[in-house]
Amino acid sequence: MSAPALIPLSREDQAILDLECETVAGHACKVVLLEGPAPGLEDLRRDIAERLAAAPELTRRLVDVGGAPAWAADEAFDVAEHVMASPVAAPLDPVGLRREVARLFAERLDRSRPLWRIDVAPLAGGGRALVWRTHHALADGTTAMRLAEAVLWDPRPGEGARVSAAAADEGRRRRLRGFLRRELGPPAHRSPFDGRIGSRREVAFAAMPLKPLHDAARAACGATVNDAVLCAVAGGIRRWLEARHGRLGTIRLRVPVSLHHEGDDAGNRDSFFSLAVPLGEPDALARLRAVSAATATRKAAGDAETMDRVTRDLARVSPALEGFAARVEASPRAFAVAVSNVVGPRSPVTVRGAPVTRLYSLAEIGQRHALRVGALSLAGTLFLGLCADPELVEDLQVMADGAEAEARTLIAAA
Repeated sequence: MSAPALIPLSREDQAILDLECETVAGHACKVVLLEGPAPGLEDLRRDIAERLAAAPELTRRLVDVGGAPAWAADEAFDVAEHVMASPVAAPLDPVGLRREVARLFAERLDRSRPLWRIDVAPLAGGGRALVWRTHHALADGTTAMRLAEAVLWDPRPGEGARVSAAAADEGRRRRLRGFLRRELGPPAHRSPFDGRIGSRREVAFAAMPLKPLHDAARAACGATVNDAVLCAVAGGIRRWLEARHGRLGTIRLRVPVSLHHEGDDAGNRDSFFSLAVPLGEPDALARLRAVSAATATRKAAGDAETMDRVTRDLARVSPALEGFAARVEASPRAFAVAVSNVVGPRSPVTVRGAPVTRLYSLAEIGQRHALRVGALSLAGTLFLGLCADPELVEDLQVMADGAEAEARTLIAAA
């Protein structure tokens, strides 16, 4: 039998693996809530196993080749080791669900196996939660949605070609970093999330109607729904700070930007930019106008594309310069909170006939960045997943509820 093909990790993939340490887990997470009667564990395993040919990266594990990591097919792959029952004693209510997701998020994936796992937990009132963790070196938010199309969602009419094309995409995800003077503007004061994180996590969830938010942003000042999401997140942070008598000033949010183009072979290609949001401004519409103006300037100047070019140029000229730029861009001076927004299924989806009622995305925090926010859409609703270190960010659900309230305020005001 011939030796399995090896896929070397790129320098960017290696850097992502190196980020994992005692206090930082290297994975992201999707929380899928299914309405009952939901599929059983064995049915779910069987369905996923039958569709893995459309997502071969899910059957590859890390191996060592001369001291360097690479991906290789796991000859002993067993889907039962990746789709497992959560050991919860009783069906989970909303509070119990957040606690269980936080517990799982703080665990590490087993590097001797392919770097993903789905834990299945019962929900109070019927239905089940699927807590799907994937390592960042394997997939980011956009790629995770492609994998869900390939192995989890029930096939939908007219979606076959899309899944087939996505399954052929074997490009490795790139982690791009940028370095621009505009990115390094000093914040008004120290970020409230700037601290040394531990290994524990807390998560919180929020939801808001997508079309009313889109229409309100456009009617208010020609803003986009992404602008409104940033404004809602900032509003949630503002309300959280107010509840703790924290100082309101300006907070810098980092916004990932997709650089995909039609027909490219990259699993994902992203850059980003940062912008300052005035938390001290009490008027939600005024904050929305400030966010919209800042993002419009960034887009018109092509900042994300420039950042991509600068990063590539630095990598060619000097690895030391590239490393310096990465360290600066990862500092609290560059941004306080990363807010990602991934487009999910535009129409309702099911898993073995069970409707997916909610779909949350969570991403790992980092040193001196104790809060991270992920937005993911599903069939007309936008869901927010917040992840934080509970020692530095207490009562995280207060912030999530504040984001929902901010969205309602924007919709009503516009």
